[in-house]
Amino acid sequence: MAKNATSTQRLSFEGALGDALQARLELPTGPIRATAIFAHCFTCSKDIFAAKHIATQLASKGFAVMRFDFTGLGTSEGDFADTNFSSNIDDLVRAADTLREAIAGPSLLVGHSLGGAAVLAAAAKIPEVQAVATIGAPADVNHIEHSFKCQLNEIEANGEAEVSLAGRPFTIKKQFLEDLDQHSLADQIGNMNKALMVLHSPIDDTVGIENAAEIFTAAKHPKSFVSLDTADHLLTNKDDAIYAAEVITAWAARFVEGGHEPQADVPLGALVAETGLGKFQNFVRVGHHTLLADEPRSVGGLDTGPTPYDYLATALGACTTMTLRMYADFKKLPVEHISTEVLHNKVHGSDCKECSTDDLEGKANSKGKIDRFERLISLKGNLSQKDREALLRIADKCPVHQTMEHGSVVVSKLVE
Repeated sequence: MAKNATSTQRLSFEGALGDALQARLELPTGPIRATAIFAHCFTCSKDIFAAKHIATQLASKGFAVMRFDFTGLGTSEGDFADTNFSSNIDDLVRAADTLREAIAGPSLLVGHSLGGAAVLAAAAKIPEVQAVATIGAPADVNHIEHSFKCQLNEIEANGEAEVSLAGRPFTIKKQFLEDLDQHSLADQIGNMNKALMVLHSPIDDTVGIENAAEIFTAAKHPKSFVSLDTADHLLTNKDDAIYAAEVITAWAARFVEGGHEPQADVPLGALVAETGLGKFQNFVRVGHHTLLADEPRSVGGLDTGPTPYDYLATALGACTTMTLRMYADFKKLPVEHISTEVLHNKVHGSDCKECSTDDLEGKANSKGKIDRFERLISLKGNLSQKDREALLRIADKCPVHQTMEHGSVVVSKLVE
């Protein structure tokens, strides 16, 4: 599978408090082998660099990865002040329900900071989960109170207070604090019964490294610890985010069913199969190359890849350009650059001025229309008019052109 060959879909689903939550689904351009959900850090969003890169890296290895904004954050609707840790857990469960309906329930959960605590607590509520990875997660959800400890007395006295988190104002209500007291993360980790990877930086000054030790100690095997040396809490350094993504991807392949990239035989021809997403989306595998085929949204598709006729036009254009390059090199013509644009439409035979009687005979459909492909060939170089005309004639020698003009035989068989 090509590295980082992915596509992204937007999703929306109803969160725990009844608000519309916005998500992105990162898809591999090949068979989906497993599914995952990424939970972002406290007051962050699904679009921070670490979330995007980890999702893309997992998708490049065959995972369909959903990342979403919790209620009241990012592009999701709702009031953050009405949320709490319990609603975050429920948002995760709702996200899993949505992913299950679209493809399959998540076999992997990845959580960052408080999102890491949330996936630890939610894992037992999502039956398909086989593995959990946390990044900079607190061992006790009450740890989050350190972010606004100066306002704790105000919250207790007035029922709420406005606090500054990451330079932005947020309202924290007393119910948020009371809800934190209801959760014992150590018990949930001990009873989780999932493979666990704990990633943490020893210099994390937001959530100290001692939290990683407590999570690791509370968990049962199989469990792993990875030190994110030199990384800050949000993995703002690109190299740190890339390292975390690569480690999680390699680890997940061991513990998640279907996570290993299959060493299948390379198909002899083009293998095209439905992905299960949308009405028309198909993955295409040709040799070691993977692509998507789809239809526009106007006809019910997701518009995630070229249409079948787009691929046919692409074949004609590629063949034309390659044929001209071979001829130009053989004749030692000073051709610097070649490009071919192919336009396709269906026209009535009577409207096709370039078509001969032979062209029209037997090629029109029941409505009297034929497929018309027009090539716009660009030749750059110090070429004479005679050379240009010769190259234009050679374009008709393109094998795909000849196949399309002369016809071919298609044999269909049912196989197991």
